[in-house]
Amino acid sequence: MNATLPRYHGWSLFGLLSLLVLLMTGAILLLNPDLVEATRSAIRATARTSFVLFLAAFLASAFAVLVPSPLSKSLVRERRFIGLAFAFSHLVHAVLIYSYGQLNPEFWPGRTTVGNIPGSLGYLFIVLMALTSFKTPAKMIGPKTWKALHVTGMWVLAAVFTYSNFKRIPMSAWYVLPFGMMCAAIALRLVGKLALRNKRSQRHAYS
Repeated sequence: MNATLPRYHGWSLFGLLSLLVLLMTGAILLLNPDLVEATRSAIRATARTSFVLFLAAFLASAFAVLVPSPLSKSLVRERRFIGLAFAFSHLVHAVLIYSYGQLNPEFWPGRTTVGNIPGSLGYLFIVLMALTSFKTPAKMIGPKTWKALHVTGMWVLAAVFTYSNFKRIPMSAWYVLPFGMMCAAIALRLVGKLALRNKRSQRHAYS
């Protein structure tokens, strides 16, 4: 990230990414005269920004192992703030969904409890991971619990994104693209884990 955004890192990077999400959302809402349709468009747009930010955080460690470079190292270094920007983007996404439900009374009755489980579980992990991205909550739960929470949360969110895009393929063939990207990202992360394990094994063998 420093290679492309040298002036932005840490909280300044989080601020920049969050501001871009807000500007995009505001532009969509202002430029579309139909508020209901504008809100739907903003929901789709923030889903995409969340998807991109999640992929950046999800693949950071794999890229650092498989493609070591200043950019991949900076992705790992800034992963916390990219993750927080993802959480912010998905917060905006949630607010838009709630607003759409208020504008369109048929929206919530058309959804089932079972259908809401994946999204609700995803948001639960987003909240927990965001809260424990700060020092005090992280110290309270301890490093082992912190790692277990964040690793589990990343895989749960990966599963939610994969399922959400897969189930929408019958609605639009466009969803094949993000579904394929998510499958590729999962494969890359697993390959990165194996490569890291092999490197550690080699170090122990020569030590």
